Amino acid sequence: MNFSTSLLLVLAFIAANLPFLFERIFFVVKPKSGHKGLAWRLLELVVLFFVAGGIALLLESRLGPIHKQNWEFYAVNAALFLVFAYPGFVYRYLWRRRGA
Repeated sequence: MNFSTSLLLVLAFIAANLPFLFERIFFVVKPKSGHKGLAWRLLELVVLFFVAGGIALLLESRLGPIHKQNWEFYAVNAALFLVFAYPGFVYRYLWRRRGA
């Protein structure tokens, strides 16, 4: 596994967990209710999935021509991104106490 692949996997793992670690919407806006709901976190997760995909395209274009992919490739990547997000989800909704 080369450096670009390792870097992309680490960045995808971090990006998948960021929505669950911060209370600000897109890391800028503080919600009026004081806490960010699951819908906002899922929207951030989708946006960060596309950001990670853009970084992947950038890294792939630096190595050579970009290969055309079918829908199966993107479905597997989305599933992997959701698996990467699982530790953040567990931390936010299952592990922490209610008042913390």
